[in-house]
Amino acid sequence: MSNALAQPRSKRWMLWLYCSLVLVFLVAPILAIIPLSFNSEPFFTYPLPGLSLRWYEEFFNSANWQLATRNSVIVAIFSTLLATVLGTLAAVGLSRPDCPYRSLFAALIISPIVIPIVVAALGIFYFYSYLGLVGNLAGLVIAHTALGAPFVVITVAATLSGFDTRLMRAAASLGARPMTAFRLVMLPLIMPGVVAGAIFAFVTSFDEVVVALFLAGSEQRTLPRQMWSGLREQISPTITAVASLLILLAAVLMLTANALQARAQRLKTRVGQE
Repeated sequence: MSNALAQPRSKRWMLWLYCSLVLVFLVAPILAIIPLSFNSEPFFTYPLPGLSLRWYEEFFNSANWQLATRNSVIVAIFSTLLATVLGTLAAVGLSRPDCPYRSLFAALIISPIVIPIVVAALGIFYFYSYLGLVGNLAGLVIAHTALGAPFVVITVAATLSGFDTRLMRAAASLGARPMTAFRLVMLPLIMPGVVAGAIFAFVTSFDEVVVALFLAGSEQRTLPRQMWSGLREQISPTITAVASLLILLAAVLMLTANALQARAQRLKTRVGQE
């Protein structure tokens, strides 16, 4: 009996060990950047000759880096707001059983994730050239909205899969208008999925570099594009400091998104049990 219990336990430990090794293999190259950001010398070498915060100071005191950071924040915030609104409405529409051509519309909405980003950036550049949207933040916001909206659609649609549509019919029977029922009944229940999708859209916009290379001018440089230019023109350890801050930001946002998705799953299970 004890051998029968020990065997599944050993397999479980082997699975945990295997998953941990795979995780270390995937994450180690990214985390290797962080110690280099504290290097006292302008070299990308190990072991570190000394520790210093000079590269973080240079980032916060540089006008070019601060301009790029401000542009990235502005673009990410506005594109996230647009992507969240449009993606949520699209997910609600696609979740309706009477939605015509649902598969076609879903494929079109999700296509920015499937199409190679270089192809999408080139097409957006030629299209925006006729509209005069190249070289300004408005064009970049619209492009990043198209890139972030699919993530909102996916997360909200996953949350809506466990939504009880009878609640909306009950609200309508009590005299609530469709918009009122959506705002007071549906939106609070799917809010974890909406916020998780907004986080994914924000990260997508804030880290995007290929579309920014095609659309942004010298005054509209985003943080990833500034990093790209720094790698091409002169390799400065300031890039490692910026990369470390971006890794920290992405980790915090992803953990928040995972926590919200777990909360939505618990809420779905609780509603199903009731």
